Amino acid sequence: MSDDGGSSGRLRRDFGVLPPGDIRACIVALADDEDLIARLFQYRFPTGDLAGHSFGNLFLTALTGITGDFYQAVLTAESILAVRGKIMPATLQDVRLRGRGASGRVYEGESAVGRSGERMVELGLEPSNAAAFPAAVEALLHADLIVLGPGSLYTSILPNLLIPGILAAVRASRARVVLALNLMTQPGETDGMDALDHVAALEAHAGPGLLDSVLVNSTPLPSSALRLYAAAGAQPVSVDRQALAARGVGVLPADLLAAGELIRHDPAKLAAAFVALACQVAGERA
Repeated sequence: MSDDGGSSGRLRRDFGVLPPGDIRACIVALADDEDLIARLFQYRFPTGDLAGHSFGNLFLTALTGITGDFYQAVLTAESILAVRGKIMPATLQDVRLRGRGASGRVYEGESAVGRSGERMVELGLEPSNAAAFPAAVEALLHADLIVLGPGSLYTSILPNLLIPGILAAVRASRARVVLALNLMTQPGETDGMDALDHVAALEAHAGPGLLDSVLVNSTPLPSSALRLYAAAGAQPVSVDRQALAARGVGVLPADLLAAGELIRHDPAKLAAAFVALACQVAGERA
């Protein structure tokens, strides 16, 4: 909810709405007719005043104007598009991300943090006491499994945990907390960071003992693709199991790699891994 770049950032500035981009992505993932909705909602206008805007972002902005409330817009979109599951913002307050890099330089806004090119040593939200969305807190408290990621560490995952009520709910929940580790480093944001660095960054901002385990891909990455990614400044996120174990974090290996030329998680494989883990947790508590 701190996105200030691209289409979301423009709509945020022009209409005063909360950033719709990540909510749009959730709607696409959970819609009943995912292929059609994905093509429609991800469509970006190529020219004119709407150039760069995605249809899904405009749709949510329009629904917010009609209903007068961002979350009501989300609920309406869920109903119209036959979304399976519930999509809950971490907060309904207008929040801004701020980061301080290892150099001491301060970066204002999520886009600036993501483009910093250096490791963040401190992240914060403005306002720092933003209220957590009550329904999200309730869901976390009653969850069996809480999944962090995959996604941008400093600009997608950590900002949610900077909301005091969200972090408190994650810590108070009996759920198992798992980080879905990214396959590759993100140029400009997580350069040179391994799995332990990701865990350390989470604990530096959310406190120790937050994670139970890390879900990692066990399938070798194709060398041809690795060369292309290396040219763009991305490297595989390496995993030192002993170092993670010493920190009290377990490692859950699974085949998560999607077919094709790009190095990405396979959604079906990722979902299967988490469903199996959720069933395991539920069985242990039965």
